[in-house]
Amino acid sequence: MQTQTSVPVSESVVPFKLAIADEALADLRLRLSHTRWPDRETVGDWSQGVPLEGIKALCDYWARDYDWRRCEARLNALGQYHTGIDGLRIHFFHIRSSNPDAVPLLITHGWPGSVVEFLDVIGPLTDPVAHGGAAADAFHLVIPSLPGFGFSDKPTRTGWGVERIAAAWISLMKRLGYQRYFAQGGDWGAAVTTAIGMLAPPECAGVHLNMPLIYPGRDDFAQLTEAEQASVASMKFYRDSDSGYAKQQRTRPQTLAYGLTDSPAGQAAWIYEKFHAWTDNCGEPESALTRDAMLDNIMLYWLPGTAASSARLYWESLDFFRTQQLALPVGVTIYPKEFSRPSRRWAQRHFANIIHWNETDKGGHFAAFEQPELFVTELRNCFRKIRFETSRCLPILA
Repeated sequence: MQTQTSVPVSESVVPFKLAIADEALADLRLRLSHTRWPDRETVGDWSQGVPLEGIKALCDYWARDYDWRRCEARLNALGQYHTGIDGLRIHFFHIRSSNPDAVPLLITHGWPGSVVEFLDVIGPLTDPVAHGGAAADAFHLVIPSLPGFGFSDKPTRTGWGVERIAAAWISLMKRLGYQRYFAQGGDWGAAVTTAIGMLAPPECAGVHLNMPLIYPGRDDFAQLTEAEQASVASMKFYRDSDSGYAKQQRTRPQTLAYGLTDSPAGQAAWIYEKFHAWTDNCGEPESALTRDAMLDNIMLYWLPGTAASSARLYWESLDFFRTQQLALPVGVTIYPKEFSRPSRRWAQRHFANIIHWNETDKGGHFAAFEQPELFVTELRNCFRKIRFETSRCLPILA
């Protein structure tokens, strides 16, 4: 396997402002208007994939009513930056709380998510008093886009797997001047956050995962609880009927990307299907997320053309999704519509120091996106249990 060769990329932390050209938005609308649709499915549900009527309605809204400039302005108001790490420019939010005693928190998204997932939790996490929390719950937030996702650079050589991303995130937090911090993630974000925990940098005081990389062992199947039986059934359904996307992205990401990069309808359907399968919805994705929210996220794949580069993470690192060992403090939240829901009994054999464990009554794979208030509560409850000197956490201003 080839490794990434370093290229001259500035390590300075520089502000980044989105300004998508009008021509790119006009091209999107033109492509949507020229979509060549397939025939409709022969079933009355989603078992063959996204129903034709649903994706046509989403794309019609995208072409006629969706306002990218609204999303662009919201992103630009937050505090976006670029910095070069290991030869790639990394895009990230850096939002500092007005509370000087706030604790730094690194949050990582997954696929098919993006930094857009966290827009509704930024205010409550950085300014808790204004959102029903206590001043002691304040966080400084660092929310990067994974390499090959959003507005981070795309790797041009192999080698950018989970462990390398974890090392890059550790470097990012050092560059921002954070001597102690927490880390959080779900999906690929859980994998990266777990890898940070395995590297055990002294600066990382603990992690929170909303999709822990824990699976039952061979001996567990002889004595499954009712909840564990449901979890095993869910994982079996995922393996048998819901993981085709992962197999394709793991084995032939480049072939897949030609269609997704050329067709906005194709890119939208590829992600819209997962919003249906993995959210806590009432039969349609729109009951869990608004069309605007879903399209804001889809735009972070369409505009920078990341179908290939985001899928390659599966080619690089899907084998990392196996049971992992962690020694540092770990918090876990299990959401009922997550497709992988390990039990605490399984986790205790692999996480030596579980400081927080909760199983909620609502929510799915996209925890912060679907249930922002619940997500915030979980992080507050988890990290209140770890205290350290906030005077050691002050950032170097970017």
